[in-house]
Amino acid sequence: MAHKISRITSLLSEIKHPETGNDIVSLGIVQNLRAEDKFIAMSLVFKPNDAFVASIKKAVEEKLKPVFPDVELRILDLRKQSPKASKKEYPVLQIKNILAIASGKGGVGKSTVAVNLAVALAQRGFNTGLLDADVYGPSIPTMLGMDDARPAMVEKDGFELIDPVEKFGVKCLSLGFFVSPNDAVIWRGPAATGAIKQLIKQSNWDGLDFLLIDLPPGTGDVHLTMVQELELTAALIVTTPQKVALADVVRGVNMFRNKDINVPVAGLIENMAWFTPAELPDNKYYIFGKDGGKQMADETGIPLLGEIPLVQSLRESGDAGVPAVLGNEISACAFRQIVDNLLQQPMIIK
Repeated sequence: MAHKISRITSLLSEIKHPETGNDIVSLGIVQNLRAEDKFIAMSLVFKPNDAFVASIKKAVEEKLKPVFPDVELRILDLRKQSPKASKKEYPVLQIKNILAIASGKGGVGKSTVAVNLAVALAQRGFNTGLLDADVYGPSIPTMLGMDDARPAMVEKDGFELIDPVEKFGVKCLSLGFFVSPNDAVIWRGPAATGAIKQLIKQSNWDGLDFLLIDLPPGTGDVHLTMVQELELTAALIVTTPQKVALADVVRGVNMFRNKDINVPVAGLIENMAWFTPAELPDNKYYIFGKDGGKQMADETGIPLLGEIPLVQSLRESGDAGVPAVLGNEISACAFRQIVDNLLQQPMIIK
């Protein structure tokens, strides 16, 4: 793919910004360029009052489409914001801690972890919110037993805001509240990030101690939007012990450690660490491997906040809409221990 990216960069370097006469690559307008077999993705980052956004975006499409006719173009155009403008657009985000819950790959139980950590923090008396930013697979409404919930609107300080739905002491918003569970969400990058921006900017999150954000798996446009729209306190990386999942952890960690993102990683959480059958509670079967999270924590210099066993009750609780941490099973104890360890991290404001 390196040759493909080089070819794309060369083509984009031929596009000049009408105001400056310099090419859009050297100006830093082209960012986060990715090239896969079926798509090319990038962000175009402009100054706040740039009058040539539409024309440059069209020029990019016209430059690349003839060369790569069978590839989907995913172009996200963003405007840099001054601190003054940002403050005006974010009148409600008075939040002590904003935590991104991320994973390098799908299927590791990231949403399960996000839901149970949010409820565990609420149990400790913290004012807690949960934003389901997994726009293509919003599962949190089901996990909280709120498939039929519909947020109301509230007026505050002259702004009309979406009021999060509250359950188990957690204030929650999800795209799943606004679309039918049977509808596939087929959005290009800009549409997906636009929806997330609305759930951030136009929602009543004011006064939270913790806002947990359940990100889509991998790295992409939504992750970039979170970093640009919010001042993240830290990220938590969820993984399983198996090699393929741990390899993707490195990508996730490196994304947050990138100099242009620079978000601290508060810790790793190893899900499905071992299997324990209900009839043999003292037995541990390491189905996906053993101590992978510990080894990765040592290699990356990131604390391992805890290990969550693979037990049937954890899956059943998610399907039933009653988070496991509300009970006293082994998984509930694991989530509470993770919260204890999280609260000890130096970047967390208590």
